[in-house]
Amino acid sequence: MRSRRFFIETWGCQMNELDSQRMAGQLMEQGLLPTRAVEEADILLLNSCSVRENAENKVFSRIGEYRDLKRDRPGMMIGLCGCVAQQVGQRALDRVPDLDFVLGPGRVGELRETLAARAAGRRLAHVGFPEEKHYEIDTIARDGEYKGMVTIIEGCNKKCTFCIVPTTRGPERSRPLATILEEVRHLVDYGFVEIELLGQTVNHWREPGGSEDFADLLDAVARTPGVRRLRFVTSYPRDFTPRMVEQIGLHPNIVPYLHLPVQSGSDSVLRRMARGYTIGGYLDLVDRLRATRPDLALSTDLIVGFPGETEGEFAETLALVERVRFAQIYAFKYSPRPGTAAPRLPDPVQPEIAGRRLQQIFAAQEGIQRSLNGDLVGRDLQVLVTGWGREAGTQTGRTSCNRVIHFSAGSPAPSLGELVDVRVAKALPHSLIGRLTNAPEASREPLSARFPILAESNR
Repeated sequence: MRSRRFFIETWGCQMNELDSQRMAGQLMEQGLLPTRAVEEADILLLNSCSVRENAENKVFSRIGEYRDLKRDRPGMMIGLCGCVAQQVGQRALDRVPDLDFVLGPGRVGELRETLAARAAGRRLAHVGFPEEKHYEIDTIARDGEYKGMVTIIEGCNKKCTFCIVPTTRGPERSRPLATILEEVRHLVDYGFVEIELLGQTVNHWREPGGSEDFADLLDAVARTPGVRRLRFVTSYPRDFTPRMVEQIGLHPNIVPYLHLPVQSGSDSVLRRMARGYTIGGYLDLVDRLRATRPDLALSTDLIVGFPGETEGEFAETLALVERVRFAQIYAFKYSPRPGTAAPRLPDPVQPEIAGRRLQQIFAAQEGIQRSLNGDLVGRDLQVLVTGWGREAGTQTGRTSCNRVIHFSAGSPAPSLGELVDVRVAKALPHSLIGRLTNAPEASREPLSARFPILAESNR
């Protein structure tokens, strides 16, 4: 008898990735097996993201692509999950008769009950945010051999005028420190060497009913035996306290990498975004962080073409990029999200202007990344092995500062999830090339022979 199978398609952030792992674990507990071929699936879940433009249309278009599969396979179920599911709710079931259920991110832990209701003949829009939420850490199908993600806070209480997250993820809800530490120890016991703490505003975590804050949590997790690497995402600039900055410098296993979204380099734009901080305050935080951890690599989010953005305000964003010298940026043209305040602001920026500004940002950042990566040439970096390269005999990994590095595999090759020392031999704008420092001399053939595709694609 053929085993039933499931396929999960995931878009969006690490929170969505972890939600998919939670749903996969529930399905596997019921005897279903994962498949990489969507045509083999008995249950198909679309775990959606609503951060970018036309997210709703993209999701419904994808559901339409899968409708013929369902008609060819009686009994197949299609479920819409994630942030778009929370956003559209019952409307999705009304619009698409072939859609079996809708499951919002606040109800991920109730997938079993939703499937049982559908098997009983009911089509449910299971959305909203329950007061109490139970995390079954034993039934999460962790994806990968090295990194374990741990949600510490869900939702967001901020009122940024461009952001739909408070609508799709709900209000802030912090998990108790004791349960977080229990999950971290569980992951370490299973061999994970890297722990990533997750939250929309991760550094706004507070102990429910207690006085501990994110600084206390960082200290407790970093001191947990077996945690070799600790990272966290996403931090809100206004919520960083001196004690939190101090923790980043205190613990060597807290990686020298921080994602710190700024969104714009202009104070006037930040006011229209309702971000609650100034560029002066942001730069002061950057200076304090780098004084505490000189090797810290920073990444950020930027939105160009926000309503009313003038050439002068955009120039301030370019100046910020040059001043901070981010190791990586995630920049996007502004796109209006339903239910947010920004679409009501005057003076929308024309798409062609926003597109030109975005390309200017990318051009400036490429030069900065090439320079920063070049500074690493000749250095030995600790690398977490994450996979095999496109070239035979090569592997890929992540440095502690979150850069991708490609290197010649040793003999024997390191295992996935192993921490190894790699010497950087060449810098590309978006990655590094190196070799194992303990590799035998015979395996040290010229890099150009090993990485012709990578060298070409990163020029």
